[in-house]
Formats: sequence, structure tokens, C-alpha cells
Amino acid sequence: MPKTLLLICLFLPWLLSAQLVNIETQRIQSDSTQFVLNADFGFDHSNNDGVTVNQIQATITTQIRSKDLKKTYLLLGNYNLVDADEGNLQNSWFLHGRFNYSIDKLIKLEAFLQGQYNQLLVVRQRNLIGAGVRFNWIDRKNFTGHLGNSYMYEVEYNDTLRSKSYNHRNSTYISFSYTSSSRNFMLTNTFYYQPLYRNLDDYRLLEQFRFDFPLNKWLKFFAVYDYYFDNETPLNTKEYTSKLQMGFGISI
Repeated sequence: MPKTLLLICLFLPWLLSAQLVNIETQRIQSDSTQFVLNADFGFDHSNNDGVTVNQIQATITTQIRSKDLKKTYLLLGNYNLVDADEGNLQNSWFLHGRFNYSIDKLIKLEAFLQGQYNQLLVVRQRNLIGAGVRFNWIDRKNFTGHLGNSYMYEVEYNDTLRSKSYNHRNSTYISFSYTSSSRNFMLTNTFYYQPLYRNLDDYRLLEQFRFDFPLNKWLKFFAVYDYYFDNETPLNTKEYTSKLQMGFGISI
């Protein structure tokens, strides 16, 4: 318990202070554990002919399950900062809360709240609420597959236009996970598709590939590649970002 409290105190400032975070890879897959805490942290410092760049990235995930294991509460926070001598190059945060209820082994109901900010994107801040259903359609010893569909009501803030928009959006995702027989590595790939109900040409895509390599029972190395595409921003432009991240994670 002291170690758990120490980690919560260490990462809570970042949690309260990222836009391109895949919820699927942050779910903690466990059939019997009621409380789990995961934390990922990465830091990079570089000096290029006297110009320094520092990057901090932190993610904390905690999951609590009821005694009958039918109810699951998930809380995820992420913070990312890229700072150079000229000032901040990127500043983003992400906070997500989710509730799952298992109807049976194949079907779960979901409800969630989310807030996010990204300095570099046209839509700098987005808040949303949603609910939907999740299907566990592949469940084998080393391979799992999930499919989900949700309704989302979102509020988006645009600094350039000084505008606020209210949208009804669909979110569909498909996810595959593979764990080696020796359990010395894990691969996860997830694809999200999120169109507006009133205009299917206005959609967002997120593709993420993640590799986890456990170093011992509580420490792991991870590598994540994200690709995000927004087909129609409030400025009537297209926008994309891609990111490759490597770091270390802690599990309790």
C-alpha cells in the first residue's frame, strides 16, 4: 500500500494538469484482480548546437472492479510536454473516466466522460460524454479481439475562430491483442473511426500499435506508434499527427 500511495502522489500532478491516447491499450485485462495501478513515464533531453529540448510524457491508469467482477471503473490521465529554449512546442493533457458492466463473457455496456487539450491541434480542447456496447468476440489463450460502438456528445473549442461547437458523433473501434506463450512480450493494435451523425464526411481516425516487453513483475519497456487524422476541422481543413514514443511503465 505505501508503494501504491507513493506512485499516486508522484503522477497525480500530471493527471490533473493527452489527446491521442488509445483507451483500449490502457484497459487492464484481469479476470480476478479488483485493484490495479499502471504508470508509464518517459523523459528525453537533447542539446542541438546549444539549443536544448526537453520532453516529459506520463500516463497513469487505475482500475477497480466489484467483488462479483461485473462492474469495472477505469480512470486514465495523460500529460505531454515538449519544451525548448524558444518556449513550449507542445502541451497536451487527457483525462478519461469509464464504467463497464458485464452482461456476460461476450457483451459489456460502457459509459464514459472525457476531457482533452492539445496545443498543436485546431480543436485545442474537447469535452465529451458517451455510452455504448463492447463485444469480446475473440477470446483465446494468446489472442483476443474486441469490437465496440458508442454514441458521443462532444463540445469542441477553437481558439482561432473563437468558437464553440456541439456535436453528436459515433465511435467505432476494433482491437486485437497478442501475448506470447512465454508472456515475455505483448502486441496490441487498435483502430478508431468517429464520424458525425449529420455529416459522415466529417470523421476522425486513430490507428495505434503498441509493444510491451516486461522486465520483471512490476517494470516493463514499451513502444507506441500513433497516427491521428481529422478529415474536416472547424477551419475546413484536414489535419493529422503521428507520434512514436518509447519509455518504461510500472504495474502494481
